[in-house]
Amino acid sequence: MHAKDILIEAYGRIQEEVHAVVEGLDPDGLNARPADDANSVAWLVWHLTRVQDDHIADAFGLDQVWLTQDWEKRFGLGLPRGDTGYGHSSTQVAKVRVDSADLLSGYYDAVHEQTLGALRSVAAKDLEQVVDDNWDPPVTLGVRLVSVLSDDLQHVGQAAYVRGLVQSAEA
Repeated sequence: MHAKDILIEAYGRIQEEVHAVVEGLDPDGLNARPADDANSVAWLVWHLTRVQDDHIADAFGLDQVWLTQDWEKRFGLGLPRGDTGYGHSSTQVAKVRVDSADLLSGYYDAVHEQTLGALRSVAAKDLEQVVDDNWDPPVTLGVRLVSVLSDDLQHVGQAAYVRGLVQSAEA
């Protein structure tokens, strides 16, 4: 198995988990925050998708799906165009409210398609290419792809936990 095949498989796991975590939740469930400063399922899935969209687009010299496919307008969050949720305050987290699971999974699926297209073009030597020299050591494409993968899996796991809290509070 080639490295790109492993990455494609791993990113597919994120997609499966995103669908599992939002499926069947109504707007109240998606936007519920277990505590005043906690993140909602909607915020966590939106954020992990924004990070993947932003970082993959940057690493491969692509445009963000958020902007090119009008997802920013569809969500209508009133946040800056390039906002990914990084460092959001509780007030900013509260702005990320969605009316349907389909909006979240639709945006994730569009980002996933762009990610897969980029990953299919990767050769092993490409993974050693520096994509961000603002760090010491500089970040290679391989490190960036694993970093996004790790971040997304952590956030989708958090979203699953929040979903469980929300559903147990409703019972």
